[in-house]
Amino acid sequence: MLNLLTNSWIPVRRTTGTDVIRPAQIAEEDVLFPDWPRPDLNLACLELLVGLVYIAAPPEDAEDWLDRKPDPVALQRALDPLALAFELLGDGPRFLQDLERIEGTVNPPDMLFIDSAGAQAARKNTDLMVKRSRYSSLPLPLAAMALYTLQNFAPAGGAGMRTSMRGGGPMVTLVRPDVPGLWPLIWANVPFGQALDADELDELPWMRPTRVSDQGQVTVPPEGWSDPHPELFFGMPRRLRLTADESGLTAVNQVPRGTNYAGWVHPLSPYYLTKTEKLPKHPKPGGFGYRNWRGILLQSEGGERPGCLNRWLRVRPGERARLLVGGWAMSNATPLDFIWSEQPVFSLNADAETRVADLVEAAEQAAYALAINTRAGKGEDDTQSGAAARARQAFFARTQAPFEDLTREIADGRTDVAEPWLTVLRRTALALFDAEVMPGLADLQESRRRKAVDARRNLVSSLSGYGGIGKKIFTALGLELPKRKKETA
Repeated sequence: MLNLLTNSWIPVRRTTGTDVIRPAQIAEEDVLFPDWPRPDLNLACLELLVGLVYIAAPPEDAEDWLDRKPDPVALQRALDPLALAFELLGDGPRFLQDLERIEGTVNPPDMLFIDSAGAQAARKNTDLMVKRSRYSSLPLPLAAMALYTLQNFAPAGGAGMRTSMRGGGPMVTLVRPDVPGLWPLIWANVPFGQALDADELDELPWMRPTRVSDQGQVTVPPEGWSDPHPELFFGMPRRLRLTADESGLTAVNQVPRGTNYAGWVHPLSPYYLTKTEKLPKHPKPGGFGYRNWRGILLQSEGGERPGCLNRWLRVRPGERARLLVGGWAMSNATPLDFIWSEQPVFSLNADAETRVADLVEAAEQAAYALAINTRAGKGEDDTQSGAAARARQAFFARTQAPFEDLTREIADGRTDVAEPWLTVLRRTALALFDAEVMPGLADLQESRRRKAVDARRNLVSSLSGYGGIGKKIFTALGLELPKRKKETA
């Protein structure tokens, strides 16, 4: 048996080495970070710990959030009344599993991992990027963490297999204060609210009959809650029951048409706005950098920053922090990439936010000019692969540090950043173009050499403000457009 509140089951790194702890021990000052064997489990573990503190001992208001000191004994006392709801196995309610036994498809334990092959992929032998039959059994702590990760990030999984309340593979964001230890990271992201009483455990979805969606029923946030509802951290879209023996978890029963969530806004995710609704953002394959900041670290018309970051900037302006950004990049049910990045957080007023967003726009246009001209110079077919894609990716990687430096200066009040940024864009783009296109140019036919030379000339022209792309770069930076040659004459 495993109780997730009273037993030690979470692997962590301490200042003195590794350990296995109870959740309440995250308030011990030498506990640094979860130490699961997979990054998606570590990310989900952070969300789980935020959720546990939220339902047991959340800050009541900003004063409580700023002043309360970590206390593992007090946190354990707050968690103990909720322990009944956090048994992984047994005859009573089971954590994140159907209240009653279900008779469904029996799956191997590794179906709990998002990058495991589904039944159809295994049957058709198409599991190239995903894996099948990796584990005959799982230790119960690993099974518990994988179960939470699946329910929290659940992708599409076939007919009736519901996604998480933020869709498949949501983007997870957590404020990470610039101080060591796991507790500051967790506490920085716990919403304001009131603790869940022991007689309110039926607010957790596995403590009541499952809200099924066999007739297309949709579960929206319940009315009457001024604070975030506990189910935000403990959604249960998949109908599962675990089977275990002395070796650990051996099988997972699953039936379709679990809870179908809609309209829930999670405080640890950014959202984008459509004409009719607010939808969660999802990671894209590749590195996450400043080009992705709009609507996540920066305000934007079509995006809404995560609630955890908005609160940090409102209540603790000027305090150093980073934003941890992670999650699975998915294509329907297929995992493409796992994203893990930490970006600096800046306190910016409205004018400074606009100025920084303009720097991002100028870089996007410069990167596009680099990609299309690299493609032309190499004689390739598209900008999504080959030299053009490499150059674009390297462009953002090389300009990340200069961008952060300029943003820090903007936060301190500097306004004359357009010319310095344009210099960075020019220097970086031309260096990458030359590295990809120019080597071996003398050995090519005259027509190919001419195309390469023309492509470089076009890139220089765009970076000097000429043409459609050049106009967009200069307009974003607020620079005067150069006069055309006829006008100069």
